[in-house]
Amino acid sequence: MSDSAPQIYPRFAGKTVLVTGAGTGFGAEIAFRAAQEGARVGVHYNSSKAGAEKTAERIRAIGGEASIFQANIGTWAAIKHLADEVWAEFGALDVLVNNVGDVSSEQMSWRDLKQEDLDAVIDIDVKGTLLMCHEFGQRMLDIQAHGNIINIGSTVIVRGSPRAPQYAAAKYGIVGITKSYAKVLAPAVRVNTFAPGFMETERLLNREDWKNGRREVLLAQTPMGTIPLPAVVAGTALWLATEEASHITGGYLLADGGFNMVGA
Repeated sequence: MSDSAPQIYPRFAGKTVLVTGAGTGFGAEIAFRAAQEGARVGVHYNSSKAGAEKTAERIRAIGGEASIFQANIGTWAAIKHLADEVWAEFGALDVLVNNVGDVSSEQMSWRDLKQEDLDAVIDIDVKGTLLMCHEFGQRMLDIQAHGNIINIGSTVIVRGSPRAPQYAAAKYGIVGITKSYAKVLAPAVRVNTFAPGFMETERLLNREDWKNGRREVLLAQTPMGTIPLPAVVAGTALWLATEEASHITGGYLLADGGFNMVGA
């Protein structure tokens, strides 16, 4: 999707959207897409300040509004502080996209698992996502009585991960978090998981297995015949927060070109 298109469907006109991990990759594209659709966007980052500023610049270049927030989502205190900052800045938050996550991208085999790899994934993907749902969902419920939370999951829960089992475990955990908070926050706040398949992010393109034949294998097994750029499915993720999806909560939406085809 080109940055030259200033607006697509104004599904988020007048709304506020916070995207975590929006300095790079999929998060950056979700944030930009939300701005194209009229949202005032919160761009969160932990260490990628330059990336967050670049995302904000892209948004402002098309006439959008962007605010940058920094927080380490691995700690509860930082998440509480982030929530306070977001409400102070925006006054209300319509959509939270929990995109940030650790995928152990350097680990190429389950045999290479280390304690710090396990801890990093569980702290960010499981504890961080749970506490973001907890703190932001509680404020959405108590302060404004409406909102949407989209947790970015993964298709890894379908097939598992021989490369990084802790990553598959964490993403399975996100499904449980989504269902739990979907129940406690209903009907005011909807909570869903969006699971993209492989996307050609910079991180993926630099992985050794991707450069040494895995891309071709996956392409051959994908009915749609493509491995998309993140921008291609950013709007699909945000669809879960639209009125068209108003009767979906606790759901798991797959967008992987038909690679997994789960279901009844």
